[in-house]
Amino acid sequence: MDRRHFLQTAPLGALAATGGGAAAAGRAPLLRPRRLQPGDTIGLISPANASFEREPVALATEALQALGLQVRLGPHALSRRGQFGGTDAERAEDIHRFFADDRIAGLLALTGGSGCARIVDRLDYGLIRAHPKFFGGFSDVTCLINAIHRQTGLVTFHAPFAGSTWTDFTTRHFRALVMAGEAPLLQNPRGEQGGDLVQAHDRAWTVRGGRARGRLIGGNLAVLSAMAGSDYWPDFQGAILFLEDINEYIYRVDRMLATLRLAGALRQLAGVVLGQFTQCTPGDGNYGTLTLDEVFEDYFGGLGVPVYRGAMIGHIPRKFTLPLGAEAEIDADACTLRLLEPAVR
Repeated sequence: MDRRHFLQTAPLGALAATGGGAAAAGRAPLLRPRRLQPGDTIGLISPANASFEREPVALATEALQALGLQVRLGPHALSRRGQFGGTDAERAEDIHRFFADDRIAGLLALTGGSGCARIVDRLDYGLIRAHPKFFGGFSDVTCLINAIHRQTGLVTFHAPFAGSTWTDFTTRHFRALVMAGEAPLLQNPRGEQGGDLVQAHDRAWTVRGGRARGRLIGGNLAVLSAMAGSDYWPDFQGAILFLEDINEYIYRVDRMLATLRLAGALRQLAGVVLGQFTQCTPGDGNYGTLTLDEVFEDYFGGLGVPVYRGAMIGHIPRKFTLPLGAEAEIDADACTLRLLEPAVR
């Protein structure tokens, strides 16, 4: 499914009101949310697109209940204005409400789509920092998980939506990281040939070998590049960057990576993990276009840092959960990412 379809508020807090937040004051101290536990209540929000049918919401609720969690829908989680899950004020209000409510252990987006950039400057980051808790999503929610981490220091999660396909692989990784407080080794499944002579699916491969340590940042490339120059963009210094995307022509992927390079982000990195670039093709009638192999080599091959491709990150049924801000070690020769500390307390 396409990323675009996959998917009055309180004043800004003190951190945001300084005119630059963490960007002006330096990196905020790291905050770890409390781990989710069976019996906890998780709040479902629609910060991007609306949910148009009842069944996906029912399936999302049942999946989280199967994890042992109780579910509460945000007051505006089923609202709609155009393609969005309510007005900008309503979508921001649900986030504020759930962060302020100590009965809610965490927030998870129902789906993605578009629209998070419309509310990122409406959030009260002082309120969020005062009530640190789990916050997760991916795709367009890349905007919010990076902004909240940058402005508050809270570890946020590139995680499946409530409405994602909760495969065994996806569920195991979510539970291990968010509920059990483990610091797992993230590695693509191996030896699953499915009747083929060699493993043909879920492969990962080295772009440039080596090992490095750094804080995890990243998410959807299109959304991340659109944040360039704002106070909500990640701090790339010494970080391990992970990227994914869906349904973008290769020339657009090239342009987005050029934005990161021109903004100075790429030269600051300690390592790069490239996830799935699903259905990112040359497009009809584009003769002689660069391949994704060539684009990635052009932008990452000469950085002098470890890089690998094919990680289980993106718009795919089986995916990792990744904590933004947590320390990790990349081994690009083994195509692994090891968390060096629990992301929750």
